[in-house]
Amino acid sequence: MAERSGVFMDLGTGSLSVIIPVYNEADNILPLVERLGVSLSGWAGPLETLFVDDGSTDRTLVLLRQAQQREPRIRIVHFRRHLGQTAAMAAGFGLAQGRAVATLDGDLQNDPAAIPRLVRLLNEWHVVCGIRIRRQDGWVKRVSSRIGNGLRNWVTGEDIVDTGCTLKAYRRECLQSLELYDGMHRFLPTLLKMRGCRVTQVPVSHCPRLRGKTKYGTWGRILKGAADVWAVRWMKKNRLDYRPLLEVLDADAMRRTARKGKG
Repeated sequence: MAERSGVFMDLGTGSLSVIIPVYNEADNILPLVERLGVSLSGWAGPLETLFVDDGSTDRTLVLLRQAQQREPRIRIVHFRRHLGQTAAMAAGFGLAQGRAVATLDGDLQNDPAAIPRLVRLLNEWHVVCGIRIRRQDGWVKRVSSRIGNGLRNWVTGEDIVDTGCTLKAYRRECLQSLELYDGMHRFLPTLLKMRGCRVTQVPVSHCPRLRGKTKYGTWGRILKGAADVWAVRWMKKNRLDYRPLLEVLDADAMRRTARKGKG
């Protein structure tokens, strides 16, 4: 892992990848592209926006291609069929080129203007997680989210307040060689902590959904997450970390040590 001291990301020169999974979000694509342009207009370093189209059946892909013609920094990844949010995240992580990686939803409920603030915190942390304040969702979604977060933290011994908030920032080095399984995007902070990453959480604004409908079922997420949480608990309990006790004794090093002892 990178050291905590020193400057990781300079807003004038640092490279940034913004990953946005989208599934049947045709009504939000063009407004989102416009908001991103305004929010990141001050970013002077290399910048890419990586849209991962999760097998949309509406005009999402068509509109993304239109936006790409006007903004060449847009990259598009397209699944030929719907695979889910974890697959979309994994594809984005694997293709991102920036030193810093930010993620947000494609429904305009996450405010892209928060991205620079989260990325600045990567100078001190490996992962920065948003906590949605004054959530603009219905009571069913808010209650189910609270239940899910509470269960995950109770079972895994974590303190992640709002793991369902997609607005996060990562050092890309933390995501390299990360293997995800279906549903595991909900446990990203925990999985990265297990790899030695330092994780912090900050409040972010939340906007109402003005167009379209949620594509991932609320109760289906709860049931899937309730099963997955036990797998993550098993992983934490049985994880091997031999590094603090590791010594490598090769022949050259032993000879050098012997010579120093004779001197």
